[in-house]
Amino acid sequence: MSDPVVDARDVTYRHPDGTVAVDGVDLRIEPGTRVALLGANGAGKSTLLQLLGGLLDPSEGTVRWFGERDADVVRDRLSVLLQDADDYLFNPTVREDLAYGPRQLRLPANEVDERVATLAARFDLESLLDRPPFRLSGGEKRRAAFAAALSLDPEALLLDEPVSHLDAQNRRRILDALDELASEGVTTVVATPDPDLVPAVADRVCLLGPSGTVVADGTPREILTDRERLRAAGLRPPTLVRLFGDLDGVDGEDLPVSLSEADALLRRWRETE
Repeated sequence: MSDPVVDARDVTYRHPDGTVAVDGVDLRIEPGTRVALLGANGAGKSTLLQLLGGLLDPSEGTVRWFGERDADVVRDRLSVLLQDADDYLFNPTVREDLAYGPRQLRLPANEVDERVATLAARFDLESLLDRPPFRLSGGEKRRAAFAAALSLDPEALLLDEPVSHLDAQNRRRILDALDELASEGVTTVVATPDPDLVPAVADRVCLLGPSGTVVADGTPREILTDRERLRAAGLRPPTLVRLFGDLDGVDGEDLPVSLSEADALLRRWRETE
């Protein structure tokens, strides 16, 4: 049996001023799973993501990655993409940013070039490869940063609000990439305050309460249809849950949490008319 990608035990994090951002979290993430860290602003999800990605050390508790205590030992197997794309684009050109990680792994030059070309095609960056990152639009930067995070060909990818403030086209590109990664067996962890996003990116949801604790852990349906628990966590239920939940006879397993489920429900209704 393989080791979990991340195994966090009783993890607490305090800011230098003593404020507790994450409090006593236990979280085990198995290979190939898609996990959403769902929480309102200030719930500690970004801090928790950085702890799970080995970018922060816990004040208390332990985190292991692929069975290792030191995240740096497995850094080529684990990529973290935070909200600010500029943190990942620090070379003179986009091409050099995409090549930076593979070169640190001392891959052969032809393999580096092939990986850059593949990522550029995947994220529609071919025309931008020789452009300085500071000349990119916000959506272009986000795509380039995503590609840079994948340049190490990681087994796990942790992302903080990967589609926030993106237009529909760039949002679709990122979501399609996440679907492709899932089909390839890559573990993904997405931190988001948006319940509507969760069905598209996760099969498991960890709901964070306002005190930095995991207050619920389950499937998207279990978490997203629990309107009282979501409201207690400072979140509105997803749009579909609110719309269909107000209709007579729609609850429990019939309540859609994704567009595909809503479409299937509407088709059944039309067939029974």
